Amino acid sequence: MEEPPRRFTSDGSPNNLHVVRSMRGALARRIALGGEPRKELKRLEAHLEHLRQHPQAAQPLIQNEIRETEERIAELRRTMRHVPYIDPIDLRYRNRVKTPVPSAKAVMFCLMDVSGSMDEARKDMAKRFFMLLYMFLTRHYETIDLVFLRHHTQAQEVTEEEFFHATETGGTVVSSALVLMDEIIKARYPSGEWNVYGAQASDGDNWHQDSGRCRELLVDNILPVVRYYAYVQVAETEQNLWQEYQQLEGVQPNFAMRKVSDAQDIYPVFRDLFKKEGVTS
Repeated sequence: MEEPPRRFTSDGSPNNLHVVRSMRGALARRIALGGEPRKELKRLEAHLEHLRQHPQAAQPLIQNEIRETEERIAELRRTMRHVPYIDPIDLRYRNRVKTPVPSAKAVMFCLMDVSGSMDEARKDMAKRFFMLLYMFLTRHYETIDLVFLRHHTQAQEVTEEEFFHATETGGTVVSSALVLMDEIIKARYPSGEWNVYGAQASDGDNWHQDSGRCRELLVDNILPVVRYYAYVQVAETEQNLWQEYQQLEGVQPNFAMRKVSDAQDIYPVFRDLFKKEGVTS
């Protein structure tokens, strides 16, 4: 399948620098890296103000907590200042080479685990990853569809609002989402007409006997028709799903997997995953 036309490249001469696109990339990176620290800073500042206004603020215990909170705030501010306003990886240059290729369209499947073991912090990391992926694909395709799939023991296609905000939870049968993705591709997105992408986020906890089936579904049904499939585990501990998927890494060229244990890891992991596309994200 031919590559879609690219209007921008990560290398070029200064006179071809596209300022708006470069600043947009820088903003996305700073949002991804700085969201959680900013929330924590606001929380600490509110806590510090509460301590200072406490009726017994002069007491040694409260004074000690005030000092510790001030130190944590100072350290967090130092950390946030280390995130550069613009980084060389953000720079985008106009691509002057005209390549007569037909316009292409893409569909992006977002598969998110919403089982009981996926707490709010893990769901938040998964959502950040999907947002970066969406921004990446909109750069390269004029037409892009989004398909949102949530699963616990059962999978369902949902709206964007339900995907990011619904609170339904339960056990875990990951294969239900892969089966549903396969059914939707066959019904609505023939691979000859669409560039199909898949992104799956989970903490890796799965019914043990189901993880092998997930690997088989990927090999037999999903990977033969997708352009690229990325699995992101939003937890450090490796469980049976990770072990099954590891058998595909390096063997299936359009499959990649990474772990994210902190919100600050999302952007670097995203960039690393999509080097396989041949385009610096």
